Amino acid sequence: MLTRLQVKNYVLIDSLEIDFPEGLVIITGQTGAGKSILLGALSLVMGSKADASMVSEGADNCVVEAEFETTDKTLRTVLEDNEVEWEDGHITVRRVVNRSGRSRAFVNDCPIPVVLLQEISSRLIDIHSQHQTLLLSDKSFQLDILDHYAGTMSMREECALLWKTLAGLKAELRSIEDSIARHISEKEYNEAQYRQLEAAALREGELAELEEEQKQLANAEEIKTSLSAAEDYFTAASSGGEHLSIDASLKEAAKMFLRAGRYVPAVSELAERIDSCRRELDDILSDAVSINAGVNLSESRLEEVEGRMSLIYGLMHKHSCSDLSELIHFRDSLSESLADTAILEEKRELILVKINHVEKDLNDVADRIHSERIAASVDFSDRITASIRDMELPYAIFEVELNDIPVSATGRDSVLFRFSSTGKNAVDVAKCASGGEMSRIMLALKAMMARYANMPTMIFDEIDTGVSGSVADKMGTVICEMGSFMQVFAITHLPQVAAKGTAHYLVSKEIDPHTSKAVSTIVRLSDSERVMEVARMLSGSVLTDAAIANAKSLLEA
Repeated sequence: MLTRLQVKNYVLIDSLEIDFPEGLVIITGQTGAGKSILLGALSLVMGSKADASMVSEGADNCVVEAEFETTDKTLRTVLEDNEVEWEDGHITVRRVVNRSGRSRAFVNDCPIPVVLLQEISSRLIDIHSQHQTLLLSDKSFQLDILDHYAGTMSMREECALLWKTLAGLKAELRSIEDSIARHISEKEYNEAQYRQLEAAALREGELAELEEEQKQLANAEEIKTSLSAAEDYFTAASSGGEHLSIDASLKEAAKMFLRAGRYVPAVSELAERIDSCRRELDDILSDAVSINAGVNLSESRLEEVEGRMSLIYGLMHKHSCSDLSELIHFRDSLSESLADTAILEEKRELILVKINHVEKDLNDVADRIHSERIAASVDFSDRITASIRDMELPYAIFEVELNDIPVSATGRDSVLFRFSSTGKNAVDVAKCASGGEMSRIMLALKAMMARYANMPTMIFDEIDTGVSGSVADKMGTVICEMGSFMQVFAITHLPQVAAKGTAHYLVSKEIDPHTSKAVSTIVRLSDSERVMEVARMLSGSVLTDAAIANAKSLLEA
């Protein structure tokens, strides 16, 4: 239930803080006093669109805060799933709108997105406006009412879960079948690509080896010339015979060191070091001779290497691969894609088996829901008919028509509410009822939902529009009965309805003498004030003794 409402700087409301009791709460006021503004403030905490026009003139922002008490377990789950504290069912919802029109929402001082605010507030308060009779043409609304009455909402949740599971399995099946179809359509093309790559016999590191070999083959003559010249320096005298080879020169140097070493012992060590250098140079010469012998001057091999490199580069370009490793990976992936589709076929068969099981379960649940709806629809129709007839439509009939449709998340039924004020030829309620009849039908349906659907606080915004006199009195009785087991707000212009409430609030608009600005306020009326307000509703601005007496009579009834 809504226990407290605080509003600051919202349109014509400068500052308002008011507490509300349980039961039926009546709100009245002259046209233009600000009842719609109060509803707008409540709509704001329910997540309606915010804009800068909501902020009072001269204020930086407006704040609407509402406190609720609830035992709704589903709502507790929603809060905890979104890391909002439960606080033993005490919930404070706050909406702040700044001058630019941007807004922020909070639940129990925790900032939340507006979408979550809408989900939370929908479980706390339900505003039934004058125009909500349009819901009578909403098939989902009609089905919800019938299911609440039939007690099939838990089965509907099971049905919705199975429907979601089935949709997921069917999506998976489509994906597998698309893969199989794609595999078949691309198989010939992929096979041709794979055969080309397989014939190339690619191996890791091959391109680097080929590039190195190509460099040697392309420059073989220069390499051999350089290596041969180096050998000459090691082994042969110059062409003029004036220079000894490196080896011969070192031998002669060693002799000289040994000769001098007879007199200077340290020089003998130099001869030993020259011998060591000679052995190292012999190894270098041996390696140079070996390399020189291995250098290939074959033009045919050069052509073969360059052809192989051209093939690899061409394949890399064709398949948009940056290196040989990527090309090999592409070849291997083609190999995998060309594998037998048996694995995909096996997956498809498993999915089909699961789909059959889920479809069977779904149809079983849908059949059970259908049976319960059929069983409940007659009694539901009778109750609504009786309620409407009590509101002075003595010949009216209300019927529920169920039609088979393909199974969906809500079962296999579509629902149609049919109505006739004369008791004959009932047709679609949205196409035949007048405004006053719509109001009575909606009130009867809301009263039924309130009894069976564990509804939140309900606000009726002039549901009695289009009716008067004894009809209004009986509608007030229905609303009053609803207030016996839930909190109900009734915004009304009819004294017969206003007299039914357990608490009565008056909305008024006054001109602030200091600012000359219109300001809306709401106050709870005392018993004597309530008599005068009901009398005003009966007679207008001029109160008569008869109107006051009539008001007392209505309030005492």
